[in-house]
Amino acid sequence: MRFRLLSVFFFGLLLFSFHFTRAQWDDNIVVAQEWEGIYEILLRNEFDPGVYKTAFIELNKEKLKNDTLLLAGNTYMLPELIKTPITPKKTDADAKSNAYPIFGKKYENVPAIDNRLEGAVYYLVSGHGGPDPGAMGKYGNYTLSEDEYAYDVTLRLARNLISHGATVHMIIQDDRNGIRDDAILAMDKNERSISNEPLPLNQRDRLKQRVDEINKLYFRNQGAFQRLIAIHVDSRSKGQNIDVFFYHHTNSKRGEQLAREIHKVFTAKYAKHQPNRPYHGTVSARDGLYMIKNTLPPIVYIELGNIKNYRDQLRFVTEDNRQALANWIELGIISDFENAKN
Repeated sequence: MRFRLLSVFFFGLLLFSFHFTRAQWDDNIVVAQEWEGIYEILLRNEFDPGVYKTAFIELNKEKLKNDTLLLAGNTYMLPELIKTPITPKKTDADAKSNAYPIFGKKYENVPAIDNRLEGAVYYLVSGHGGPDPGAMGKYGNYTLSEDEYAYDVTLRLARNLISHGATVHMIIQDDRNGIRDDAILAMDKNERSISNEPLPLNQRDRLKQRVDEINKLYFRNQGAFQRLIAIHVDSRSKGQNIDVFFYHHTNSKRGEQLAREIHKVFTAKYAKHQPNRPYHGTVSARDGLYMIKNTLPPIVYIELGNIKNYRDQLRFVTEDNRQALANWIELGIISDFENAKN
């Protein structure tokens, strides 16, 4: 049971003797996108371009323009892969302590409930942060910000997963704010990356930073069961009450399966706790989102609700509701992992 809180090192350049297991994509035939070259299509399919570029060119030389250029819309063959698992080593500190200061004093001690998620690696990333508060809504005289509430739910989910033996990487971290039980979560700009780097002001740079962190870790943990959960809060018209929505990549069967397992839990929980209110949350592909388009592990991208709508705001400002969101997501994650093992 491990939890990455400090800087991580990219060993991708050292893994030239290993072959990587693809996660987001499920077939050996892929379609080139408008923006892709050989480097991008290999990286998108979890190949180290420095290792596999020559093999890719040899397989597809008759379809390449000027021997090296891809044509958007054409299909290309990917090199054959050999799984070579790398088992992460447990550190002495991990073995001796169940304390995780990132959760704050009240919640830093994490009980070891069971090992149902042993061997699973999860990347959790909360939306926005640092210079960008994300979506914002008025709650009485207070202002609610997406980054604070998404982060709190993400922390609660991380703690739950660790209690079941999972390895968890919090991609966005705030060393001043652990899990908070307050209704109004004060806004700040303390969030940093898992490598303790400040979050860029530019949105694309900020997204690229977290994508790079996730993909580096993915290469390091290749061969393990890996999943990515991105947690956001939506912003729509004030009068629009929405349910929790789940997004995945069109080509990722594993990402879709994860999304559907969590969706099943939410559907069942709403039927139990609000039997007179149908649940309208859906699972769908949303390939245009930068995180979904560019990360390597199978991803579910979750929108928790509309931060401007009063009824949805109660989903965020009530501590028990934030914990329930984390608990329900956790149950779906466990189901996904156990189904994958069978």
